[in-house]
Amino acid sequence: MAPSSYQPPTRGDKAETATRSQSVESNLSHSQTTVAKLMEGKGDAVFAVRPNDTIHSVVNILKEKRIGAVVVTDQNGKLHGILSERDIVRRMADTPGQTLPQSVEDLMTREVKTCAPEDLLNDVLKTMTEGRFRHMPVLSDGNLRGVITIGDVVHFRLKELEYEALRMKQMIVG
Repeated sequence: MAPSSYQPPTRGDKAETATRSQSVESNLSHSQTTVAKLMEGKGDAVFAVRPNDTIHSVVNILKEKRIGAVVVTDQNGKLHGILSERDIVRRMADTPGQTLPQSVEDLMTREVKTCAPEDLLNDVLKTMTEGRFRHMPVLSDGNLRGVITIGDVVHFRLKELEYEALRMKQMIVG
């Protein structure tokens, strides 16, 4: 027996009128999401240090702010590098007991991969995964606009998937 909500075609129905519950846009919407969209919800707070700061001061910032990396800028806010927990731990293994007094500029990564607000999240995630790093500064017109993490991207994408699943469920249930 057919469900009570099912209505068989009748003589007056127009067979040429097709409806589509999915479209290319709806199926690919997640792949078109940009860094700017993620930044809307995240905000643009950036924790920056100077090249001559000590690793000890950076460790305290990482601990207090509960973050995994800081960007290294000059007094004008121009990006010079990035320093992550991983960089510090590796140096601690190489120079035990001598790492904290060292300067940021001795440990920082100088060749920083960056992204722009108009970049697609899927592209950014791919770059981060292939490069094996978790933090990426966002630059617009050469100015630092924020930092996104691989966790931000994954969390944002999971929220998108939850929303898509809810939309499908509502479409099925009615």
